[in-house]
Amino acid sequence: MVDKHSKGDNNDTLIELKNVWKTYDMGHVKVHALRGMDLKVKRDEFISIMGPSGSGKSTAMNMVGALDVPSKGTILLGGHDISKLHESDLAQIRGRKIGFIFQQFNLINTLTAKENVMLSMMFQGKDEAARMKRAEALLDLVGLSDRINHKPSELSGGQQQRVAIARALANDPEIILADEPTGNLDSKSGEIIMEILTKLHVKEGKTVILVTHDAHVAHHAEKIYLLKDGFIEGSKAIKRQMHEKVLERGWDHKKIGEGLL
Repeated sequence: MVDKHSKGDNNDTLIELKNVWKTYDMGHVKVHALRGMDLKVKRDEFISIMGPSGSGKSTAMNMVGALDVPSKGTILLGGHDISKLHESDLAQIRGRKIGFIFQQFNLINTLTAKENVMLSMMFQGKDEAARMKRAEALLDLVGLSDRINHKPSELSGGQQQRVAIARALANDPEIILADEPTGNLDSKSGEIIMEILTKLHVKEGKTVILVTHDAHVAHHAEKIYLLKDGFIEGSKAIKRQMHEKVLERGWDHKKIGEGLL
């Protein structure tokens, strides 16, 4: 376990978008989803990108997550230009570097929680015993050690999202990209998800990028970027009490969600 607050500050830029445009050709109309977006994300940083519907959040997520390439501009990941790579190369980057968490849990209903997490490791060269051991450890990490053999239909929405987080961590990504991760959850379940993301950032040294329209959720980050009409309109630094709670309480897997509200 890595506590990023116990080591020297690492201010290296991990992700950088330079004058990124994304234009969709809709026949006679061109839609500019991103209009010269600039963004720098430092290693070990927790940021949120917040904006209303139609602001370009989903497109920005696709750019940051190597799910798409820009029409114009440059995207750097670890100093390497990925903005013109082929899909096969982008897929390798996603598999090694980025863990995705979405609003929809996207679990396979016929598989158990453990099997859902194991499935994401099938193409990473791990044998079944190693995959099983890691899946069990990750489900314990998110407080679901007693639910590893439950199928999605036997889990609450919040528990399903925790399985999705464990799955996102399966290949030990450097970056966690969470797109509206609390959108389908009640407020308490949403707080638990945000606690886990905060702990992954503070205690495990993960770079977390959160995309949301919800100001309350956005304020769990260290810095908020305001996206409007396809470009960053402004940003502000946040001091979050939850970060201090994590440092004080450590990471007790059995007490996830206690004392938050």
